Amino acid sequence: MKGKTLNLKLKVWRQKSATAQGKFETYEVSNISTEGSFLEMMDILNEQIISNGGDPVAFDHDCREGICGMCSLYINGHAHGPDEDITTCQLHMRKFTDGDTITIEPWRSAGFPVVKDLIVDRSAFDKILQAGGFVSVNTGGIPDGNAIPIPKEDADEAMDSASCIGCGACVASCKNGSAMLFVSAKVSQLALLPQGRVEAARRAKSMVAKMDELGFGNCTNTGACEVECPKNISITNIARLNREFLSAKLKD
Repeated sequence: MKGKTLNLKLKVWRQKSATAQGKFETYEVSNISTEGSFLEMMDILNEQIISNGGDPVAFDHDCREGICGMCSLYINGHAHGPDEDITTCQLHMRKFTDGDTITIEPWRSAGFPVVKDLIVDRSAFDKILQAGGFVSVNTGGIPDGNAIPIPKEDADEAMDSASCIGCGACVASCKNGSAMLFVSAKVSQLALLPQGRVEAARRAKSMVAKMDELGFGNCTNTGACEVECPKNISITNIARLNREFLSAKLKD
């Protein structure tokens, strides 16, 4: 069954560089299929801009399958747009109606400075992981790892935490620009496994310190991060991170 088409007004944040002053530019697009994705609509917009001799809107994307987390846009006041448990590339135009005005912005956080238009520098997450989100002990091969008995509940929680794709929706939706949900997920996926206990204290302290150094705000438990997370990462991980951090500090 052929989908309907939409005529839309787009208010898009345009910013030539990290140091330039940005502003919203208004565009109109027509005959957008409700069966298409949001990023396909952005492609059509850019083709239209280029055909008129303009500079296309810069936005991040890669897999377009909800795996990489690069397609991070703030759409109508929601991280990844007005749908649940999806990334922007999984957002379909059937979520909008004919004549809608759609406001499209980059992530807004001191930890994610704008590079150009809708692209932000999310390398801060990489720096946090480099500070402690790893295991340096020799865990052996796959058979060795599988030989270590781990309660199913712990294994399931670790896998759920590991599903975080580092898109930054938690930071963008937090009024404080906190990265606690991301950091806690990365701490939890290792803290729940015996291979990750060796460096547990160092990990918690180092990752929290790096998060603070990079300008992310404090967590005040509003829960907005959990609501907007496309992978349903639970804020119970934040409680675990706090326990890990306090335990490490007490050992000091």
